[in-house]
Formats: sequence, structure tokens, C-alpha cells
Amino acid sequence: MIGELFNLSNHFLTIYNREYQRYFARKNDLSNRFSIIIGHRGVGKTTVIIQHALSKYGSNLPTRKVLYIQADHFLIGGRSLYRIAEEFSLMGGELLCVDEIHKYPNWSGELKSIYDTFPDLKMIVSGSSLLEIAKGSHDLSRRAIIYKMHGLSFREFLELRYGFQFSEVSLKEILQNHESVAFEIIKELGKKSLKILPLFAEYLEYGYYPFFLNFNDKALYHTALEQNIRTTLESDLPAVHPELTGVSVRKITKLLSVMTGMVPFVPDMIKLKNLLEVGDERTLKTYFRYLENAGIINILYRDKDNFRQMAKPEKIYFNNTNLLYSMRRFGNIDQGNVRETFFLNSLRPVYEVTWSKYADFLVDDELTFEVGGRSKGFSQVKDVENSFVVSDGIETGSGNRIPLYLFSFLY
Repeated sequence: MIGELFNLSNHFLTIYNREYQRYFARKNDLSNRFSIIIGHRGVGKTTVIIQHALSKYGSNLPTRKVLYIQADHFLIGGRSLYRIAEEFSLMGGELLCVDEIHKYPNWSGELKSIYDTFPDLKMIVSGSSLLEIAKGSHDLSRRAIIYKMHGLSFREFLELRYGFQFSEVSLKEILQNHESVAFEIIKELGKKSLKILPLFAEYLEYGYYPFFLNFNDKALYHTALEQNIRTTLESDLPAVHPELTGVSVRKITKLLSVMTGMVPFVPDMIKLKNLLEVGDERTLKTYFRYLENAGIINILYRDKDNFRQMAKPEKIYFNNTNLLYSMRRFGNIDQGNVRETFFLNSLRPVYEVTWSKYADFLVDDELTFEVGGRSKGFSQVKDVENSFVVSDGIETGSGNRIPLYLFSFLY
């Protein structure tokens, strides 16, 4: 059986390799003994694993030093991951890569046993962003280094689609020197007779997930995103939380449907409880958390605290603008919603973003941002210290007015 898995592994190592290397792969060293990569569907977890494996063993394909398997592949069937790891280790294997681990029953228990039994075996495991590593039946957070992966930034989109090379820019650099940063980007694009604003509009609609390259038709790409959401709700969610009944999954799906026509959504908890026939507010908040962990929505809370499971969401957005365009493609798209969704999605992976009583967002409890179009004024934040207006529709800014697109050069 292990021979079949080696053949399958080498096949996957060949067909899933991609030339472009994400910022995630360059920033994070996956060479430690046990790494877990979590992220929602389509962000490129498989590619990162394959690229790392090939960087170590790619010169010797086919190889038996690395074994890449998909936990839901039929060849795995009812076989024990532990037994596969044992046989692999006995044959001199060095790196075990397991994709879609959330599809495997008792995944945390078997991974713990593999880690404790085979000290010379390295592991890289990927799973849904729904995985709650520290809350599994066997806490792996003290054994594994856990990485969270997100979709493409606008900077990465420009590199992948158009071949540019841009460096990451810190938030401090954006706030203090955005005029010169924007000037250099615009100058570089001009060498290929390209303009920043049309490219940014393109990214907002279909550039967040790397698999956009597989589609020449935007409508097909958005259909694929809708299918991803259905698979997440109907397959991934029950796999990670087997206690959920079909009724609960249908209520979560209905909740998402209600939000789709109203984002950014300010939840009325009493109305939602009645609509979904949910008995208590805690259950409703749990449903919101599932949707956020799945990478479908982003929740904006009032405060930065450690008790968000009990806190009421102030505002709810789709996780990224591609999902927004996908879910609203047969209706009108509010550009204010697009701008705010993009800003929150761009900063949330790096900074703490909360609700602001003066403007749209408060970052790290000290920076206030009002997001709007090119004519957005400073009236809302004129008396607020460390405040900025983030404007869409402008190539360059001035003073405390900053172009919106720059905030996706953070990574």
C-alpha cells in the first residue's frame, strides 16, 4: 500500500507545483518539526506545501524521502495515518505532508501520536481555517507551529498576473511616506503602460484567490467561489464540528443568506433569533464565529478584548471583495461596502482592527481611519488624533489622505 502512496505523492508533487512563491512561503520557515497551515478554501495551502517539499527534495524526483497525501483521498480510505507514518518512517522517510486534515477522523489524536513516536519525522499539515487546534481532543498547539494563510494581496496579484516585483511596505511607511511609495509603484506600472486604478478594480473583483488564473471568464470564477462556500458549509463545517446537525447547518446557511443582501450588516440579535428559530443569543454568536473562522465573513467588534465569543458584533462584512462580488453579482454592489471590506481584509491579518465611534475603523487602539471615495472629507475625524482619510479613486494622496490600494502592500 505504501508503494501506491509513494506513486500518488510523486504525481501530486509534479502536477501541483507552481512557479510563483507567495509572501507567506518566503516569510515562514516550514522546516521545523511540526507545522500546521490553516486557511480557508482556495488560498493556496496545497501549493505552499508542495513548493516546500520540492525545495528540499525536488532534485531527486521521484523520491521516497517525502510523502504527500490528501486525507480525503480514496487510497487513504479507512487506513490509520499513524500506520502510514510508521511504515514511511521505517523506509527512511523524512517529511510527511498531509493535506485537508480536517477530513480525517480523530486527526488530532493521530497527529499527536505520530509526533510523540517518530522524533526524526517532520510533518507539514494543512486544514480548514475552521480548525480550532487548541480545542481539539488532543491539544496540538504546544507541539506544532501554527500558521494562518490568507488570499493574495494586491501586491501579490500584480506580481502573479503581470510579473511585477514590489517589496512589502510597513504601515508606518504608508502613513509617513505614502506619496513617494505610490509614486514608485505608479512609475513601475508605467513601464508597461499600465494604470494602478484599473488594475486595482480588477483585483477587487477577481484577484484574491490564486486559482483565478484557472478561469478566463469572471462569471465562472465567481461560480467557483459560490461552490467553495457551499462546500465549506456542507462539508468542512460538519467535518470540524461533528456535533452540528443538518438543521444547524441549514440555519447557518440561512444566516449567511440574510446577510448577503445587507452587508455591511449590523446584526439585530433579537430579530435574527426569531428568524432562525434559535433559542439563545450564545448559539447565534457561535454561528457568526463559525462563518468567520471559515473565511466567509469578517466581524468588527467594539473593543479589543479576550471575550469575543460573548461580545455582540458591531458590523459584519464579507471576508474579501471577491466573495462580495460573487454573492452580489446579480444585484447592485455598493462601492462604499467594497472599500470598507477591502480595508478590513487588508489590515486584519496583521493588525487589530475594531469599530470606531468617530470613523470606520480603529487600528491597534490608536489609529483612526475613515474610508471613502476620492472626495471624502475630513469632517468626521478633524478633531481626532492620529486620524486618516483613506480614499479610493486616487493614484496618489497628500498629507493624511492616503490611496486605498496602498494598504494591500503590507504583505
